[in-house]
Amino acid sequence: PTDWEGDFFNSAPKKVLWVLMQPLFYAIRPLVVNPKDPCWKEAMNFVTTFAFNFALAHFVNWKAPVFNIASTLLGMGLHPVAGHFISEHYVFVPGQETYSYYGWLNLVTFNVGYHNEHHDFPRVSGFRLPQVRKIASEFYDPLHSYDSWSGVIYDYIVRQDLGPYARIKRANKKVLDEKQMADNILSGKKVD
Repeated sequence: PTDWEGDFFNSAPKKVLWVLMQPLFYAIRPLVVNPKDPCWKEAMNFVTTFAFNFALAHFVNWKAPVFNIASTLLGMGLHPVAGHFISEHYVFVPGQETYSYYGWLNLVTFNVGYHNEHHDFPRVSGFRLPQVRKIASEFYDPLHSYDSWSGVIYDYIVRQDLGPYARIKRANKKVLDEKQMADNILSGKKVD
């Protein structure tokens, strides 16, 4: 999160607002935290999206693109399935940085709830992640997990120890590698 997010969204009412606006933060935060020069693919994406929404408003009704935008905000904000955005990478239990969800919504979300399994085996299809859990249950059963994404959202909002800063943030490996290389060159060490 940005420093502003972490400092401002520090009470239950403000965290409700943050959850509602979560898709905007996901979209805008990278532009602030780690800005990059746009590439032609991003420009093409913007033009195509704008043209589609303009055509939708012109040929169907202005309510159609409003519906698309509102459903995106709601579907990624204060919606039960959106709880996976929070459960995946916020620290709810000290010592565990990501959590799986084993509820029925996995049936309609392509098993996105099997998040620990996904991290351990990122190339395994979501369809097969329940089998990974079954085969390696001795590793996954002791881990904290959820059976309600709505409960995750509720916990995030009401628990005082949770907020935008309740995340693990790692240093960028590429930056560290480049820094190490620069240090090696400056110190006269051989660089492979």
